This record gives sequence, structure tokens and C-alpha cells, in this order.
Amino acid sequence: MDSQPNSPEARDKKFHMHAYTNARRHQEVGPLIIEKGDGIYVEDISGKRYIEAMAGLWSVGVGFSEQRLVDAATKQMAKLPYYHSFTHKGHSPLIDLAEKLVTMAPVPMSKAFFTNSGSEANDTAMKMIWFRSNALGQPQRKKIISRKRAYHGVTIASASLTGLPNNHLSFDLPIANVLHTSSPHHWREALPGETEQQFSTRLADDLEKLILAEGPETIAAMFGEPVMGAGGVVVPPAGYWEKIQAVLRKYDILLVADEVICGFGRTGNMFGSETYAMQPDIMVMSKQISSSYLPISALMINDKVFEPIADESNRIGTFGHGFTAGGHPVAAAVALENLKIIEERNLVANAREVGAHMQKRLAKIASHDLVGEVRGVALIGAMELVTDKATKAPWGSVGALGGLVNGILQQNGIISRNMGDALAFCPPLIINDKQVDDIFDAVEKSLDEAAKQVKA
Repeated sequence: MDSQPNSPEARDKKFHMHAYTNARRHQEVGPLIIEKGDGIYVEDISGKRYIEAMAGLWSVGVGFSEQRLVDAATKQMAKLPYYHSFTHKGHSPLIDLAEKLVTMAPVPMSKAFFTNSGSEANDTAMKMIWFRSNALGQPQRKKIISRKRAYHGVTIASASLTGLPNNHLSFDLPIANVLHTSSPHHWREALPGETEQQFSTRLADDLEKLILAEGPETIAAMFGEPVMGAGGVVVPPAGYWEKIQAVLRKYDILLVADEVICGFGRTGNMFGSETYAMQPDIMVMSKQISSSYLPISALMINDKVFEPIADESNRIGTFGHGFTAGGHPVAAAVALENLKIIEERNLVANAREVGAHMQKRLAKIASHDLVGEVRGVALIGAMELVTDKATKAPWGSVGALGGLVNGILQQNGIISRNMGDALAFCPPLIINDKQVDDIFDAVEKSLDEAAKQVKA
């Protein structure tokens, strides 16, 4: 089709620059154009159907055809299609959503603030943290710690928090005052014979050494995903968050939980912070808050964060930050209805129960010759591909084997995503055991097909 000058594929190559894509390679291969969605399935322009095993981008919790969300958007669009929250203004959907989020938080929170994406929300969190430091008379306390392999967004500040090389290379990132501590990936980073608890202790020691080297009085906060997503679905080792939080408390450093992927059921609890006993001062959320039917994101902050900010805004006369569409009434209405669906249909419990089955299927493929490690929790997981289990060696360059298997898997009707040589699985929360089996039957078939090419 893309050989025809007016085909969608040809016009896409001519006019559209894609996110997270090799632009030159795209001019050669063109796009996969998705036209329809239904439950956990999507359909391309030729009519081929796929299981969307990544829920789009870790985000379509209630599936691709939820009429209640369409109706919520339509009803709100007709009533109040747009309004903002600047200068004491507000509207009912945003007030209702703020109350809902604060009351459902797993730790005490004070206020919700609304943005449009996870990247914007993390940028906002950074600005709030700096604003707060100035309010407290601690202008030197501006440094923020993230982690290697973390993913917190792609705007200038949030991309600096992100700990992935390709988000920094050629962008002149990270910016000043953003530091990165060790990645919590036991399989890759542990010393020979080091248990998960010992590894966690060493990482907490690494964090403390970094804080002391920089000066505790200069460190304002640490950002962390409960489970790392785009860094390869890295599940924290035993004892990790307990030990990390002890260090942060010792030096009065704020904790920001990036719940953009983990929030609203993904890890088998409403928030990943619950799954790993995190007690954040700020929580950042997006994606499944509206099942990505419309763009919306939010931060929740506790009184420790809010009160100094409120005082400083009173001194200056304003908190000079916000977005035109932040907390858009239509997006807020959809988010409210989405959260109702998650609760009414017990989708958090479904993530826990069906997720247990998914983790069993993941564990089963760990014995395959091309699989070095499987990891995950509830309805998020990954398999890391190698050609030598002992040395953990890649097939040529890093990402080549992941790209090969991901391509074969797509031909076999499953959309996944390879991050280097790790293939991720993060299906909609509505998935059932039979559909999980459909995914992993195709995974096993695809691994066998890939193994033949590797051996050849």
C-alpha cells in the first residue's frame, strides 16, 4: 500500500515525524496503522487483529471500547467543553476528581494539582520542590536524585530525571542538579552470590554515599517508580524501598512516587506505593487515570509539601505555574468515570488474580534457550533475551534479539514492546486467563521461530 502515493502509509511517511522512532528507518519501513479497538484487541488498516499486550503505552486499563467513557466525554463536552483552574476558577469535574484522588491515596495527601501528561507532572513536581526549598529558606537544597534506567518523561526536566542514555544523547541532557544513583536490577547488577537483601543494602549505601558526597543540605528529593517501566520492567529487590526510604528519612529528603505506570491497579493494588510500602510526599499519576482516552495527569502532595508552597505563594502573590488544559473538564469527567469502572468491576483484584496467571506463564518461558530472565508483578512483566544464559550475552548488538522477537511476535498477532532485549507485557486490566494464554502461546511460538534464525 505504501507504494501508492496517496495511501495512508505513504502520507504518514511523507508528513509525520514519529515519537521514539528511527526517522530514517521509518522512511524505509513505514507505519503500522491502527484503525479500531475492541477490549484488549486492536485492528490495523488491513483488518488484521492483534492483542494489545502493552495496553497502548502501559495505559488503556479498561480496554479500547468502553462506551461509558465515550458517553462521559460526550455529556461533559455538551455541558462545559472547556474551562481552566487559573486565578481561583474551577469546575465540578475537576473538584470531584481532586476529592476522589486525595481520599483514595494510600498515604495522607493534602491537594491534587492537574497537568496533561506524566512528563508535565514530573516537571511540575520538580518546580514545586524548588519553590518549597526557597519557601523554607533553603535555597541550596535543589538537587534531585533519580536512578539509572528510570523513566520519568521526555520534557527537558523530566527527561533529565529519566536515566536512559537515548533520552540524553544529542539533547544535551541531563540538566544541572539532577543526579542518578544505582539501578535496582538484581539480575544485571548484583555481585556474584549477592542476595536480594544484600543487594538492596548495597544500593541504599550507594544512595547514602551520593548524598554525603553532594552534601545532604543540597538534596531536596528523590524520584522513583515503584516498578521501573520503560527501563525494562525492573521489579525492586527484596527490602529495597524499605532501605531506600530509611536513608531519605535520615536526611529529610522528600520521596516522589512516579505512579504513571503503576497507578490504578497495575501491580495488584490501587497504587504501586501500596505494593511496596512506599510513603511518598508527592505522587505523580497519568495513563490509567483515564485509560488514556483523553490526556490528563495529576500530582498529589502532602501537607509537608503544600504548606510551605502556600506560604510562599502568599508572600509572592501567586503560585506562577499551570497549563491551559490542565484539568480539562472533559478529561476530568472521563477520568472520574474510568475510576468508577475500575472500582465497580474490581479490576484491581482482576489484575492481582489474572496477573498471578500471567506471572506463571512468564515463569514457564524462563527455561527457553533465548530467555535470560523473566520478571514482573501482577499485570506487568518482562522477559529479557540473551544468547548465553551464563554470560547474559546479547545477540550481536544490544536490542537486536529483542527487535527480532518483537517483530515476529507482531506477525503472530501480539503487540508488545522491546526495550533493548527486554520484551514487556502490560495488557489492559480487563484481560482474562484465556487471553493471557493466547498471548504466551504466541510468545512461545515466536521464541521458537526466533531461535531458528539465531542458530542459522
